[in-house]
Amino acid sequence: MITTHNLGFPRIGAKRELKFAQEDYWKGRIPQEELLKVGAELRQRHWRNQSQLDLVPVGDFSFYDQVLDMSFTLGVIPERVSRLQGDELDNYFRVARGRSAQDSDCHCVHAGEMTKWFDTNYHYIVPEFTADTAFSLNPSRLLAEIAEAKQTSAKIKPVIIGPVTYLWLGKSKDGSNKLDLLERLLPVYAALLDVLASQGVEWVQIDEPILVTELDASWRYALNLAYHTLKSSKAKLLLATYFGQLQDNLQLACELPVGGLHVDAINGRAEIGKLIDWLPSHKVLSLGVVNGRNIWKTDLNQTLDWLQPVYDKLQSRLWLAPSCSLLHSPVDLDSEEKMDAEIKSWLAFALQKLDEVKILATALSEGRNTVAEALQENQSCVDSRKGSSRVHNPAVKEAVEAITADMGDRRSDYQTRAARQAQRLQLPAFPTTTIGSFPQTADIRNARRRYRQGELQDNEYRALMQQEIERCVREQESLGLDVLVHGEAERNDMVEYFGEQLDGYVFSQFGWVQSYGSRCVKPPIIFGDISRPQAMTVEWIKYAQSLTDRPMKGMLTGPVTILNWSFVRDDQPRALTCYQLALAIRAEVQDLERAGVRVIQIDEAALREGLPLRRAQWREYLQWAVSSFRIAANGVGDETQIHTHMCYSEFNDIIEAIAGMDADVITIETSRSDMELLDAFDNFKYPNEIGPGVYDIHSPNIPSETHIVQLMRKAAERIPAHRLWVNPDCGLKTRNWEEVRPALQNMVNAAKQLRADTVAAA
Repeated sequence: MITTHNLGFPRIGAKRELKFAQEDYWKGRIPQEELLKVGAELRQRHWRNQSQLDLVPVGDFSFYDQVLDMSFTLGVIPERVSRLQGDELDNYFRVARGRSAQDSDCHCVHAGEMTKWFDTNYHYIVPEFTADTAFSLNPSRLLAEIAEAKQTSAKIKPVIIGPVTYLWLGKSKDGSNKLDLLERLLPVYAALLDVLASQGVEWVQIDEPILVTELDASWRYALNLAYHTLKSSKAKLLLATYFGQLQDNLQLACELPVGGLHVDAINGRAEIGKLIDWLPSHKVLSLGVVNGRNIWKTDLNQTLDWLQPVYDKLQSRLWLAPSCSLLHSPVDLDSEEKMDAEIKSWLAFALQKLDEVKILATALSEGRNTVAEALQENQSCVDSRKGSSRVHNPAVKEAVEAITADMGDRRSDYQTRAARQAQRLQLPAFPTTTIGSFPQTADIRNARRRYRQGELQDNEYRALMQQEIERCVREQESLGLDVLVHGEAERNDMVEYFGEQLDGYVFSQFGWVQSYGSRCVKPPIIFGDISRPQAMTVEWIKYAQSLTDRPMKGMLTGPVTILNWSFVRDDQPRALTCYQLALAIRAEVQDLERAGVRVIQIDEAALREGLPLRRAQWREYLQWAVSSFRIAANGVGDETQIHTHMCYSEFNDIIEAIAGMDADVITIETSRSDMELLDAFDNFKYPNEIGPGVYDIHSPNIPSETHIVQLMRKAAERIPAHRLWVNPDCGLKTRNWEEVRPALQNMVNAAKQLRADTVAAA
């Protein structure tokens, strides 16, 4: 009676099989045929994993990014790439990362701009438009996957990004209005839907997540125009939204001429009653009743209590699914053999979430007694978590309650601090630095693995890490960098490393999720109140500083980023958890200062990412997010220079909040956007120092000295030259030394040229 389905499945594989195949292909270790074979094997496995559902997604798999896939389906390929020789996969990876597997250093191109997918840590490749953009249909990828899926017993549901969201995600490169392209785009979508229908497809999932954002009249009109144009399609359309509430777009969503509507019932449960009343009786309503973005078990009995009257009204018109694609979840909890058993019982990964959907559907359509054992087991786990003494720490709660406003204030204003820091650090104009990490070689990873497995003693492990730290210091001195870093050899991940040393966290072995391309992260899990038992980084930074007279940055991850890049507990406000993290990082900052560290970087790469999708909710989020950073950063003297780093987000609309963080130096990503992110500074006079990233570390391409100088000159048009730093746009852990050395040498040489030009101009 109830249709169960999924919006998308994790594509990387339970053991990151896709990642390793991608990287082997890019390095020439395997042929293209082997990469394609791995992709086909993963798709077949994932369809089998979802076979208990009535409809399984097809087209959710990607070799890099689903938005880039849609660009290639629609023929939106930048001219700098389309004119090159090579097959479609060559050009695909050229847009994604600046080169294909076949390209040499001399045959690389500018990679497509990359930014965050709504309010997640997933990065997509931004479509590039001009007033002359033409669209042409290439359905070969999707048709091939449909043909593969037909070999299984699964009933399929192709997944595509909707036309209006696709335009919304893109960027006009010539200042033209991208909405003007809609009438040119819609015939291509109509043709795609006709092709899918000709393959026997009954339902197509068409994603329009912009419906949970604030839309002006032009975008609302675009949605009406699009779906009235596409309503003649022989395939039924399931319009899917997620990540938030519909609010003022609810009536619009209900009235669009589609066969069904999927909504995020985790975030939008309060809207379900109105949706039932307003949705026409011939449409299905798909409810996302299992959280696709977090890892806590669903309270099945509580969910059934509010779902039962919905089912009573809708009957077969009710569909059940996770709230969004499971792209944002790890694959399988059953793989976690080392996790604390009690905490593991509170969790559900992608496969377990699909089981939850099936249990809910069975309970509604056949009666709770048919799944009584599963419901009882679920209730026991939910009750165990609620009543666990491991979750709550009264001392931590008291510390948060004792936070005062002055804890977020520096002793002096920026101008006073800047003068004292300049006197202490004695840096040249256009000082050079890096963002923190250096290449994580196989030897480094092997040493950490052997240490975790007890094959290395503490002193042996420490000696190996110190050896790598010294190597990084000497490399930086040789290159001529001004402010050094220790390289982070001892760190597995910028969030997980800190979580491992904080109380209130638990960790997975295989809880990987995709961040972008082949980059996977394993978010730690916050299950309880957070506290810092002891110093986390001081020993390593002190050792690194002892090796050099140049300033050594202490490297920390900020509280907002630790929060946003963890799986966060859902039993208290996120702000409260963030303040707990802020106090832990504050203690580390003060310990670093006491150890003689003169420069401390507190990365807040995810500040923008956590911003609510609706502007009306921004103020509340930014208040506690900025406050948390300031609490963490500002318990130090004027002479201590505080840096922060942000990457791959649009900052223009929150520039005042960023200035309110009052970091002495901020570094941001600007290389892929060709300094477009600095447009924010045209109308806002940013008061402190800034390092616009000039080296795109997410591409293997090596920036030239001339290119870096050109980027910095663009930056100097907006930021006074005496407040500019020269640095990469992110950490270097994913690159190799053969790429890093020449890139950083070009960066240092560019800084020297900029200094010489400044002297000559004076």
